[in-house]
Amino acid sequence: MKILIIDDDEDIREVAQLTLELQEGWTVLTAGSGETGITIAKQEQPDAILLDVMMPQMDGFATLERLQADSNTQSIPVIFLTAKVSSVEANATKELVICGSIVKPFDPLILGEQIRTILAPPS
Repeated sequence: MKILIIDDDEDIREVAQLTLELQEGWTVLTAGSGETGITIAKQEQPDAILLDVMMPQMDGFATLERLQADSNTQSIPVIFLTAKVSSVEANATKELVICGSIVKPFDPLILGEQIRTILAPPS
């Protein structure tokens, strides 16, 4: 599986990347901003995107809107990575399509399992 992590916090990106690469054997791409993340998503077509909600310049909601407006990236599943679940819930009426959310701080030991569970088709 190829995962793209878009988060302005370098420590979060490194912990998540190491965890998913070492524990799950996944290919992990990272971006420190929404703009860079969109560019990487178009080029690399990841299987899923972990997207931070609170970022400077372009936040997670604006990044998600751009991803979903582009035919090259609109079908990529997006999981919000956020410390503010209430902001995700408050914006749920904006027709934003996300697969789920993972609350920060996350437990690196179960991050891969959380992603697999969120991306699993409903049974």
